[in-house]
Amino acid sequence: MEQQKLPNATASIVIASISFICCCFSMGIGGILLSGIAYFLAAKDEKLYAQEPEAYSNFSQVKTAKIIAIIGLVIGFSTLAWSLYYINSLGGWEAYMEQTKDAWRQMGIEVE
Repeated sequence: MEQQKLPNATASIVIASISFICCCFSMGIGGILLSGIAYFLAAKDEKLYAQEPEAYSNFSQVKTAKIIAIIGLVIGFSTLAWSLYYINSLGGWEAYMEQTKDAWRQMGIEVE
C-alpha cells in the first residue's frame, strides 16, 4: 500500500509560522487565533494518523506544526497579557491612544 500525506500538515505548519509574526503586530490576538487554528488542524491530522499509522508518511510534520502552534499560543497569550498590563498602567485605553497619537505627531504623521 502506498503511503499518502496527511491533508493538513503543510497548512498547519504555515499557519503556525505566520502566527509568530501576528503575535508582534496585533497585541497577541492574531497570533492566538492563527495558532489555535494551526493546533486544531494538527490535532485533526494526529487523530487521522492514529487510526491508520501505516497509511501516512509525514507525521513528523504534524508533530512539528503542533509544537510551533503551542509555542505561538504561549507567545500570543504572553503578548496579550503584557499589552493589557501596559494599557492599564498608562491609565486605560484613552491614555494609551493619546500617547500613541503624540508619538505619531512627533514622527510627523498627522492625526485627528
